[in-house]
Amino acid sequence: MTTPNHPRCDRLWRNARLATCVGEGLGLVEDGIVAACDGRITYAGPASGAPAFEADESIDCEGRWITPGLIDCHTHLVHAGDRAREFEMRLDGATYEEIARAGGGIRSTMAATRAASEAELVGSALRRLDALIAEGATTVEVKSGYGLTLDDELKMLRAARALGETRRVRVRTTFLGAHALPPEWAGDPDGYVDLVCDTMIPAVAGAGLADAVDAFCEGIGFTAAQTERVFAAATAQGLPVKLHAEQLSNLHGAALAARYGALSADHLEYLDSDGVAAMAVSGTVATLLPGAYYFVRETMLPPIAALREAGVPIALATDCNPGTSPLTSLLLVMNMGATLFRLTVTECVRGVTVNAARALGLQDEVGTLEAGKACDLAIWDVGHPSELVYRMGFNPLHARIWSGL
Repeated sequence: MTTPNHPRCDRLWRNARLATCVGEGLGLVEDGIVAACDGRITYAGPASGAPAFEADESIDCEGRWITPGLIDCHTHLVHAGDRAREFEMRLDGATYEEIARAGGGIRSTMAATRAASEAELVGSALRRLDALIAEGATTVEVKSGYGLTLDDELKMLRAARALGETRRVRVRTTFLGAHALPPEWAGDPDGYVDLVCDTMIPAVAGAGLADAVDAFCEGIGFTAAQTERVFAAATAQGLPVKLHAEQLSNLHGAALAARYGALSADHLEYLDSDGVAAMAVSGTVATLLPGAYYFVRETMLPPIAALREAGVPIALATDCNPGTSPLTSLLLVMNMGATLFRLTVTECVRGVTVNAARALGLQDEVGTLEAGKACDLAIWDVGHPSELVYRMGFNPLHARIWSGL
């Protein structure tokens, strides 16, 4: 029988060091414990201040570090085909815009994705998801955006949902119908946006297949005015928004996203001071994607100092996609965030935990080690959390816990 001084828990991780990510820093705790019951953390902190738990199972962590399970808050995991040939073209000097305007880019993946069955999409995405899981990911966002018809977008979203039913991982789905102009709508982008707003978003919302709506606001994507129409349609359906913004130019998409209370604005290489200020007011997360920056050999750095000074939360993500970031390693993303963007270790670790959770609207559910949150843990064979950012091509994951198991 349990008593108030001896509460029961399902599992107890003891003799651990914790990076709770609670507060402003990493929330480091020496000689810590984590207790969980029914998939939820009931205690995470110093062993000296903990109740005398009666645990069904007690795990000796032997001094290992525990962080929150990692979160990839921007991916395009569900797609068919690859774009290795376009990579070769870029090496020969072609730009991203030139490839896209020649029929490559997103449209190339669109054709392969339309031709694939739902089962084929699930099968190929699982290989990418498994790579993330193997490095401690417990929550992953997956976007649509390579179907660009109602049926194909729904197919992609169903495939994304299926990933969370096939693996022990939390999947958030994002509708990205405004990703590119499909060839059948060439010359009529406003007509396609009408389809996205009047037909696709209501259908996706009615089917319960999306947790948010995204768009690509860019010269080779959609204008700010067209993006605002997408945001208005999403808001009317009760869906939060996020945005691919300021990746290749400054169309002031981040400020637009902030006006709609967007969860995040992503990429942001060409973000200006007005955009930073707007995001700071709205609480919109800046999701930086160093894999894409590296892969397309971008030279314009996101305004890291301005984001820091304004107090804008910074998240990091893989942007896993076939054309500009074929990356499935959050550990490498942290290293790239540090080396390319000069983020600190604290910023990198928080970028794939607490701030990534906020970018998905999941800050009350995951992202920190504290009572009431889902018990999603990553247990590491490292001497200090800085090692997670420092190493390249090395996976020190000892164990991954999802919902307490």
